[in-house]
Amino acid sequence: MSGLCRANRGNNNWFAAYAYWVLRLRGFAKVKLLDGGRKKWEMEGRDMSQQVIDYRRTGFTMTGQENPQFRALRGEVLERLGVLRPPGRRTVPGGVPGREAGAPSPAPGAGTGAGHIPGAANVPWAQAANEDGTFKSADDLKELYARKGITPDREIIAYCRIGERSSHTWFALHELLGYPDVKNYDGSWTEYGSPVRAPVEMG
Repeated sequence: MSGLCRANRGNNNWFAAYAYWVLRLRGFAKVKLLDGGRKKWEMEGRDMSQQVIDYRRTGFTMTGQENPQFRALRGEVLERLGVLRPPGRRTVPGGVPGREAGAPSPAPGAGTGAGHIPGAANVPWAQAANEDGTFKSADDLKELYARKGITPDREIIAYCRIGERSSHTWFALHELLGYPDVKNYDGSWTEYGSPVRAPVEMG
């Protein structure tokens, strides 16, 4: 499938990156992300339209090979923390400025408490973007993540609240920098922070 993926809002490609990640997970190989998204498009004064396009309904069967290696589930995160078995060497970047990594916002569906997954490195998604919404250069991205110990030899799981900001992080690490073992935990804090007795760190 060849196409252009962009969000219907700004947010420096949060949701476009989420859509991109879902398509790649489900086996689509030819997917592109508009660097800068709608924000840069508007800043450049490009044409916009409010026309609602009526697409004819069609049938479609997915035939591509899925990519489960792009997705982390809660059980895997707990395994890496040593809750279910001895820990691996996995780092979990995530979070937003002004809150702990993975800490819930007041939005519906947030986890039951504040805090973050133990051992998480807080690398807010916005730090990977320039003012116009485009991604920073490869060198700047490598430096950004390396400062928090996130390097290509590590196993990496990205998470946020519901998996959309972490998709932005996954895109930067896996698709732009080519780090080989990067997963997005789309259950994120909404799932992880809700069950009783899941290990949580504060501060």
